Amino acid sequence: MKIIISPAKKMNTDSDTYAAAGMPEFIEDTKILMNRIRSLSYQEAKALWKCNDTIARQNYQRFQDMDLERALTPAVLAYEGLQYQHMAPNVFTDDALSYIGEHLRILSGFYGILAPFDKVVPYRLEMQARLSVGQSRDLYDFWGDRLYKSLTSKDHVIVNLASEEYSRCIAGHITPRDRFITAVFGELVDGTIKQKGTLAKMARGEMVRFLAEKRIEAPEGIREFHELDFFYSEEHSCKDSYVFIRKKSK
Repeated sequence: MKIIISPAKKMNTDSDTYAAAGMPEFIEDTKILMNRIRSLSYQEAKALWKCNDTIARQNYQRFQDMDLERALTPAVLAYEGLQYQHMAPNVFTDDALSYIGEHLRILSGFYGILAPFDKVVPYRLEMQARLSVGQSRDLYDFWGDRLYKSLTSKDHVIVNLASEEYSRCIAGHITPRDRFITAVFGELVDGTIKQKGTLAKMARGEMVRFLAEKRIEAPEGIREFHELDFFYSEEHSCKDSYVFIRKKSK
């Protein structure tokens, strides 16, 4: 079973908590993307990133100075944001760390797909960014089915905890022999499941921690998740979608 999650926009460096284990699988493609972004003017890069001047200047300089083989952080510690805060990998036990090393994969517009302890540097490049590269019109085209093939090379059971922006690069290539299960976290409003972005990010992080601590090996085990007042709803779920509904506080 493989678990996929999204990266986060905000990143940091941390070479002390855990040792980084190896280079990302698609590092040569990452070099191509790095050089493509370096070729952009500041205004072109800012338009690509759709951010303010402070963030644009920081990331523009990051790419100009970038060295993909120095000052490297394990991927699972490099990303900040609600999902990673609630996952809290910096306090995992050795067993939980071993579990995510085997089961967890992070999807990335820049690196493609990452194992938790792959060596990464801070960058900004969302999967949906409209960056043409060679004959590829955007990053979905650039990565094609290669991320899917990497993910399913030895395992065809996938638990999807990624946003639609990132899961799209896997979901679009799913075949009948694959089992692709998306976890949905929402509230029941007038008979309809409403998913709120902030709570969903928090729940996805909590779900990864739950799976790692319990060492869940089959997707059915995730139904026992009950953090943040979310509980599995058999009534609203199906074989491809596990729905967790949050109970409202009284």
